[in-house]
Amino acid sequence: MFGFKKTGGSVEYLVVGLGNPDKKYENTRHNCGWLAIDHIAEKRNCRVNKIKFKSFVGECTVGGKRAMLMKPTTYMNNSGQAVVEAMNFYKIPPENVIVIFDDISLPVGKMRIRSKGSDGGQKGMRSIIYLSGKDTFPRIKIGIGAKPNPEWELADWVLSKFTKDEQKALTEMFDNANDAIDLMAEGRIDRAMNMFN
Repeated sequence: MFGFKKTGGSVEYLVVGLGNPDKKYENTRHNCGWLAIDHIAEKRNCRVNKIKFKSFVGECTVGGKRAMLMKPTTYMNNSGQAVVEAMNFYKIPPENVIVIFDDISLPVGKMRIRSKGSDGGQKGMRSIIYLSGKDTFPRIKIGIGAKPNPEWELADWVLSKFTKDEQKALTEMFDNANDAIDLMAEGRIDRAMNMFN
């Protein structure tokens, strides 16, 4: 069990941040799901450093429920492999899996909470929906901003790093995401949407 502490009961919630494992992806726009998990883990004194389900994982409490924070290491496009493996192991329904990922249609500093829906062109989310056969995953989309000009390749933009000002805005938004996941795990997703969307 990779040295896991069993503290009675099983994991009821997964909070998954999408990203890529290589050094070159560190602190890039596309990895803001990982950045969000790091921030949430720090706020909750949780270490996301065990390897399980093709992910870095750590356990904490979210909204009074036992939860696992996950950073899949499968690369973005295969995120579903990690997520569905953990779901199957703990018998967790999609409604109890909160997925955090980047969204170019939102400016930096904005986030959008949804209770379910399509992948919106995000390939990690597409993999999760495809492999689970469900689209009822609550999600937090983190704004990374649109391409600064049409000449930019999308891949170059999402792999660029945040500016200092953007990093400040991100930190505030990650604080909001940290509060939102408690509400979502308590079954108060409408409240979270009203507060943070």
